[in-house]
Amino acid sequence: MRLACAIVICALCLFPGVSVRAEDEPVDSARDALGKQDGDADSATALAEVFQAAEKSYTLLKKGERTLTYGVDYSLVRDTVIETVRTGDNSFSVIGQSEAQHTFTTSFTFDYGVWDNLTFSIRLPFVAKYDTERDLNAYSLGDISASLRWQPWNAQRGAPVTTLYASLGLPTGDSPYDIQVDDDLSTGNGSYSLSAGANLSYVIDPVVLFGSLGYTYNFPIKDINQVRGGRLLKKVDPGSAFSFNMGFAYALSYDVSLAASYQMAYNLAPKFKFEDVNLKGREQTSAVMNFSLGLRTSPDYIVNVNAGFGLTEDSPDVLLGLSMPLDITGLKPE
Repeated sequence: MRLACAIVICALCLFPGVSVRAEDEPVDSARDALGKQDGDADSATALAEVFQAAEKSYTLLKKGERTLTYGVDYSLVRDTVIETVRTGDNSFSVIGQSEAQHTFTTSFTFDYGVWDNLTFSIRLPFVAKYDTERDLNAYSLGDISASLRWQPWNAQRGAPVTTLYASLGLPTGDSPYDIQVDDDLSTGNGSYSLSAGANLSYVIDPVVLFGSLGYTYNFPIKDINQVRGGRLLKKVDPGSAFSFNMGFAYALSYDVSLAASYQMAYNLAPKFKFEDVNLKGREQTSAVMNFSLGLRTSPDYIVNVNAGFGLTEDSPDVLLGLSMPLDITGLKPE
């Protein structure tokens, strides 16, 4: 209503030669013209689109709907790796090695609405990785993942919306246990994984609050036969992981939105089986603050830009990302 009034006032200011006379049109026609039309945006629609662009994992598509999203992500991890190496006289020496890994990931994510409350997704990533400290690089397909998101209950005003999810990770990238450790870089995790969890969101116009809890089981990796630290590595159990996420999305206007989130993951200690001994790694805790800006480039498209930083030594130092929908002829249903 106020938006339509503002448009009328602006028109009068920009075109002072145009006059509006009450007696020329009936009162009902004027009231209809100032009222909300079918094509006008409202706060609920804008808020839903903001939330959909900022946190895609929480959204569901209607039955038969299909979307394709293009994403570019960058991460920087700086670290010093300390490794114990067995020498020829059966003694051991400690080696410290600096790493500065720059990872660029280009991905295509396809979503399909199986039902109104069930959405299938598949993500295809391509990875380019550089280690500027060791002068190494790698270009390869990353780990492909597929997921299902299910909303068991209908959304009701004043109540949080719950979405359950399950995903499968495939080791299609270069495994860290198949490469030459000193000469190559990996582009994948090397193991199959199964994840499950729940997402919750709650609307407080013009803000959406959201959070999630998840669990990931990483399958053991067998028949490795890789030399690490002077020993022959035979098997790895990567350990399970627990994840937590919370944040909010805020609509500044119909064309601009902001979102902020805190993401945390706790990975149980991995286990390594060598030819002559079994060793246990250390537990890892990753925490990241992420901020995103959504810009509406057309009535149907929102481009999302995000930036983040790590809070623990097990987290990436820098995170940058860009995602946008792709319009392909024939992708959308008639």
